[in-house]
Amino acid sequence: MATGTATLTDLATDVDRAVRHGGSGVHIGEAVGKAIAPYLGTPGLLTAEQREGDPAAYRQHLLHVADDGAFSIVALVWLPGQVTPIHDHLCWCVVGVHEGQEHETRYRIDDDCLVETRSLVNVPRSVSLVVPPGDIHRVRNAGDDRAISLHVYGADLRVCGTSIRRCYDLPVRPAG
Repeated sequence: MATGTATLTDLATDVDRAVRHGGSGVHIGEAVGKAIAPYLGTPGLLTAEQREGDPAAYRQHLLHVADDGAFSIVALVWLPGQVTPIHDHLCWCVVGVHEGQEHETRYRIDDDCLVETRSLVNVPRSVSLVVPPGDIHRVRNAGDDRAISLHVYGADLRVCGTSIRRCYDLPVRPAG
């Protein structure tokens, strides 16, 4: 469990324990969400370098990969206005907001269009889970300050580089 002096090693140990319980992607994701929650917002967890953004696009800092590639932990740093493409994932993904806010829009495909199904504001210390299939979403920093989130993916990002499976360039219509 995290304390004021929690380290990335502590986080990786707790995530590893959660992943090794096994089960479905949802079951593992829920366990990982519980494991990372105490670390969110912990001062000093990330170094100054791991908190750096990139003016060109949101930035991914690879923090840890399990020796066997079972999971990867990354910090995503978002400067104001930065946004992902609409995308889905290769694997389950747990997202915990460490600092700032992330605005997330979820979609479903209907007749060659994307339909908005949910709009969320993920605040500090909130945890969310996306599990394929049906995990299509877009994330953006709509605030005036940097946002940082910790992501745990059920994949080895040293091998695949990203957890994004596909980006969607379809017309979008609001729900209703």
